[in-house]
Amino acid sequence: MLTLTGVGASFGLDVLFDDVSLQITPGRRIGLVGPNGAGKTTLLKILMGERDPDGGEVSRAKGVEVGHLRQDVAETRGRSALEEVIAAAGDVTALASRLAELEAAVGARGDDPELLEEYGRVLERFEALDGYTLEARARKTLAGLGFGEEEMGRDVATFSGGWMMRIALARLLLRAPDVLLLDEPTNHLDLDSIAWFEGVLAEYAGAVLIVSHDRDFLDATCNRIAELDGGTLTEYAGTYTDYVAQREQRRAQQAAAAANQERWIAQQERFIERFRAKNTKATQVQSRVKMLERTERIGTPEGDRKTMRLRFPEPPRSGRDVVALEGVRKGFGGHLVYDGLDLVVERGQKAVLVGPNGAGKSTLLKLLAGVLDPDTGTRRYGHHVEVAYYAQHALDRLDPERTALEEIAARVDTSRVNPRSVLGAFRFPGEEADKRVAVLSGGERARLALATLMADPANLLCMDEPTNHLDVASRDVVEEALAAYPGTVVLITHDRHLIRAVADTVIAVGDGGATLHPTGYEDYLARHAAEATRTDAGLVAGHATGTAPAAPRRSKADAAERRRAEADERQRRYAATKDLRAELAEVEAELEAAEEEERRLEAALADPEAYEDAGRVRELVSAHGLAEERVARLTERWEGLVDAVDQAEAAVARDRG
Repeated sequence: MLTLTGVGASFGLDVLFDDVSLQITPGRRIGLVGPNGAGKTTLLKILMGERDPDGGEVSRAKGVEVGHLRQDVAETRGRSALEEVIAAAGDVTALASRLAELEAAVGARGDDPELLEEYGRVLERFEALDGYTLEARARKTLAGLGFGEEEMGRDVATFSGGWMMRIALARLLLRAPDVLLLDEPTNHLDLDSIAWFEGVLAEYAGAVLIVSHDRDFLDATCNRIAELDGGTLTEYAGTYTDYVAQREQRRAQQAAAAANQERWIAQQERFIERFRAKNTKATQVQSRVKMLERTERIGTPEGDRKTMRLRFPEPPRSGRDVVALEGVRKGFGGHLVYDGLDLVVERGQKAVLVGPNGAGKSTLLKLLAGVLDPDTGTRRYGHHVEVAYYAQHALDRLDPERTALEEIAARVDTSRVNPRSVLGAFRFPGEEADKRVAVLSGGERARLALATLMADPANLLCMDEPTNHLDVASRDVVEEALAAYPGTVVLITHDRHLIRAVADTVIAVGDGGATLHPTGYEDYLARHAAEATRTDAGLVAGHATGTAPAAPRRSKADAAERRRAEADERQRRYAATKDLRAELAEVEAELEAAEEEERRLEAALADPEAYEDAGRVRELVSAHGLAEERVARLTERWEGLVDAVDQAEAAVARDRG
């Protein structure tokens, strides 16, 4: 569907890559990987048609639609999130409008054969594009990406950049182009949404090319890996894990071949040197000289590109309780995030905050780091606690007019720390330290921001997405350093590889509380997946979605009392909503029957033979209109009852409080 042949690209005199060839065909899900600066984004722009290659050819099959997700999303105002996503299916929405016009016309003068023919043709095309399920599919896609019903109705312009990116992704998935080009699609997704997205891509009928540094995501979605490094592109069949193994095997084979060739060359050179002056060997000597000149040298494979060496300074030893939150209440405007929050983080814990976007992970991290103060309640730091905070916007706080050296010197105590030594450890050696921040890439800025954090010792690190913008090799170094760090770490990340490598404690955030689980991430997932089969609260992909706020280290008596209280609350909710739920069940049954009747009439209208009888068509169109009205009326009644049940349950909760 989309083919690159011998493609090259340069910036000025710098060659990014040359003679790159790649075939993107149906069913291929290709992960494009490589170090920062290798040219992945440039190659993606060439595939998108946003940039012409400096050499080679780009071929696209006739009629193939290519859709791409970029990291910059233009704002749209005046539409709801749902309307914005539905608008992506331009052909379907236009057909729906025309279909409504034709239905009205058929009802008025159904004996016009040309009108009936057009109606049948438009209806056939509309159904082929799954037009009747368009809104349902749009809602399902938005829900999978973390949007609730209320958010679906909000104006697009009111969303943050991260949620705008989700809307753009939902538009792309609903449109379902033949080729999907995705640039770091998981950067703004929580773990729930990533898990849902992985399932969608696994079943995607077209071709997919993904630029990502998320190894778990690549493993779950890709069946081929294309590595762009050193100006060349190498393809590997299989998952990311398969690629790593094959790459090491390939490098070992190349190293062995290079060593064998070096030995052979050394033998020829010794022969030439030994017999150069002998006339009787002149022919053999010249033959071997020419042979060496024609020999194409096998390069020694480069190992993983040298990455930064993070060496955390030894921090001062803190007290056992590093930070404690007691009865904390925190809200913004009319939105209450936490109420009565109790949490203790102990010395040496490596804790990861998990929960859906909007649950309050960043707020909790800022409360722990001292960036935000509680509205009520107390935050208490332990003995000798020193806090370092790294946030996603740390890159924006760098002064673009300063050099990397000036930025470090302005932020650290230069009487204790040598700025050039710090920059050297973070891959800014020599003249690289004199680069202005404005000309640094995203990955370089991330390294510089991390350097400012690590330069002075701290025993509590609070980090929000520390590996964003870093390539895989640099992420490995961050993982190793955090795992070896002797202090306390609290972090937010959607990088499951980082979570597994570092976290020994999970703090589940949701429903206005935070529950501490002093186990590793895999054990946390396993235990709560089992619990989800027994309770309605459950967990989805590692996130608490209905767990009541819980303080750490409860006694058995406390746990028993909590279970009794929860059972009482369930009984009160049942009593308060019993009649409403019975009515809701009746309406659901009526709605299901009405929808089935609507589908039956749609199938009848899709039958070409129906249009041989104009009277029959009028009857079907009229009946279909009545069925649509009944479905709409029952849907409105069903939604009202759902709201009533929710309000009744909320009233029970307020009475209990």
